[in-house]
Amino acid sequence: MNWVLRPNGYVMLNRLLKKFLIVLLVLLSANLGHTQEEQNGGNMDVFTNPLPYYSYKKGIGLTSPDSVFQMNFRFRMQNRLTLGQNNDGRTFVDGQIRRLRIRYDGYVGNPKFLYMLQLSFTPGDLGGAIHDGDNLKIIRDAVFFYRPNNQWNIGFGQTKLPGNRQRFNSSGALQLTDRSINNARFTIDRDFGVQANYLNQREERFSYNIKTAISMGEGRAYTDNDDAHLCYTGKIELYPLGRFEKGGEYFEGDQVRESKPKLLVSGAASYNDRAKLSSGQLGNPLYEKRDLTSYFGDLVLKYKGLALMTAYMQRSTKNPLTFSSDSIPLMSYVYAGTGMDYQASYLFRSNWELIGRYSWQQVASKISIYTPDLQQYSIGLTKYIWEHSFKLQLELTYNVLDYYDGSRRENWYTRFQVEMGI
Repeated sequence: MNWVLRPNGYVMLNRLLKKFLIVLLVLLSANLGHTQEEQNGGNMDVFTNPLPYYSYKKGIGLTSPDSVFQMNFRFRMQNRLTLGQNNDGRTFVDGQIRRLRIRYDGYVGNPKFLYMLQLSFTPGDLGGAIHDGDNLKIIRDAVFFYRPNNQWNIGFGQTKLPGNRQRFNSSGALQLTDRSINNARFTIDRDFGVQANYLNQREERFSYNIKTAISMGEGRAYTDNDDAHLCYTGKIELYPLGRFEKGGEYFEGDQVRESKPKLLVSGAASYNDRAKLSSGQLGNPLYEKRDLTSYFGDLVLKYKGLALMTAYMQRSTKNPLTFSSDSIPLMSYVYAGTGMDYQASYLFRSNWELIGRYSWQQVASKISIYTPDLQQYSIGLTKYIWEHSFKLQLELTYNVLDYYDGSRRENWYTRFQVEMGI
């Protein structure tokens, strides 16, 4: 029998072939889908759930699709080269990575439950071990915050105490390559404890913040706590002309070029009950515990690229000298005294900034035989490429040291620094 395929037969055959291919593809897809589901424990959510949300404003942000958690990642580094002359007249050259840090912050479960973690990695940033077996201080911040509303903020963990303004500003938000000599000696720095802050900032009306803390008093990553003596800190911040734009009180210089004058006046006090270190949360070990009282005052004024800052710092104790119980006693002392900083700058529209700072420091009379009074003069030139996150800094600093016997020594350094981060 001979089969003859007529023209309409081709049409029928094509239709049958198309239907067969469609059925075959459906069967294969179902089988592959079933196999894939088995390989993933029968859970297809990994393929069907939406992806996380990313943002690129301050660092790199990630938010889960259901908004259960949020994480923001940032890093920064400071590379510097210094040429200078020591007290004895010898010239030196030093190149180093001054700071290298990473930071994570965000919330878990609900935006009211916040966290912040910051780690440091360079030798000058770790705080070297004092004794064998002591911890290197890699952890700078590890703190949990509960924010029930826009006014209240309650923290638990290790972070900065509400002390002087320059310390509270990030080291990445400085105009010169480092903080002042008074901050280095008198600041109260980071500590582990509980903080409660009431924030009441308004656009162009009188505003204020109240910040308090009860902490261990031993500084960051200190693990030799053998008593129940604590540190108590309180601070009030006043904004007579309303709050700064974009949080301008937390970075030096007038980056936003305030369209109206903005003023911050603040005062803080801290009492460290039976401190173990010469500067409270920082410094060398004391042979005997001492009660330390610290006072801070700050004033910040910004307007159209001009920024003026002044700061007062003081630390006192009844007897700053401590002695060991050895047959030949050793001595260590609390760094007690008073200091003032004066700093002024102007940011040109080209994003070049000129900065000048003068600081003086007078030590307590009982330790003046061991350490000199100090004056520091600094002038700096900064080019902002991307605000404080990417900048080039050039600084010249001159120090005058006045000793107890009437002698005077001088030293200086010039420094170039590149700051980069996200």
